[in-house]
Amino acid sequence: MAAMIAVGVLLVLVWYGLRGLGRWWGLAARWVGWVSPWTRWAHAWVLSAPATFGYVVVFSVLTSVQLAAPPRLVDLLTMLQSTNLRNLHRAPLRALLHSALWVADKGAGLPLYVLVFVSVVAWAERRYGTPRIVVVGLAGHVLGTLLTALVEVRALEAGRASARLAVTTDVGVSYVMVAGCAAAVLVMRGWWRVVGWVLLGVGVVGPVVWSRTLWDLGHVFATVCGLGVAWVLVRVAPLRRPPDLRGCLPVPACGGRDRGPGAVGAPGEVGPPVRGGG
Repeated sequence: MAAMIAVGVLLVLVWYGLRGLGRWWGLAARWVGWVSPWTRWAHAWVLSAPATFGYVVVFSVLTSVQLAAPPRLVDLLTMLQSTNLRNLHRAPLRALLHSALWVADKGAGLPLYVLVFVSVVAWAERRYGTPRIVVVGLAGHVLGTLLTALVEVRALEAGRASARLAVTTDVGVSYVMVAGCAAAVLVMRGWWRVVGWVLLGVGVVGPVVWSRTLWDLGHVFATVCGLGVAWVLVRVAPLRRPPDLRGCLPVPACGGRDRGPGAVGAPGEVGPPVRGGG
């Protein structure tokens, strides 16, 4: 995780350093002219999915704290902010909120979570709009958590689980992620939809088959809830055309012709070319 952050910061510094040098150095200006269409496209992509990228920043920063904190402190914090039965009974809203701000297993798999959010879930936000994708994410996290808690209660009442189940650690952003992915696959087209359903099935249903843990079942609940809410939202109002915000971005003085990617709507769609750098 630390290496990923360091690489990201280094790339940003190199990019802005090149832009500064490009005002006086021709080679740097040519590099900026070649790369700027891609950075301009990436900038517009981030701006068009503010909820997704804002959420990624929050849980990435908080998860990074785990890596620097003493392990015992991390265990205590995650226990206090878990959506286990005890916390849901004492302070349900606080437990639901805090548990959605951490990556489970002390940050394991954070790069993969970030990748899925900034690609698939961000694409879904561009199609649904920010308010609707927030509703989908909340449905996946809240309803998925409550349904999982209901299964826990039934297991305890039937004597099929230890009493320790009520105080287990259960945090993570994965319920929000799978709900967003389900919403994205719902509105994909052609082979993208087929591939999306296959990957979603393998990633969500597969662990239930071979691991059979309660939390794997929770991912199924979150996926189904997110999918159901997304289906209703699409019926209430049509999908929006993804905005191309590149025309709103400033053009650097040393920018070149835009040879980068077009604006992306549905997978496989390419928008009109835009001149300028960024």
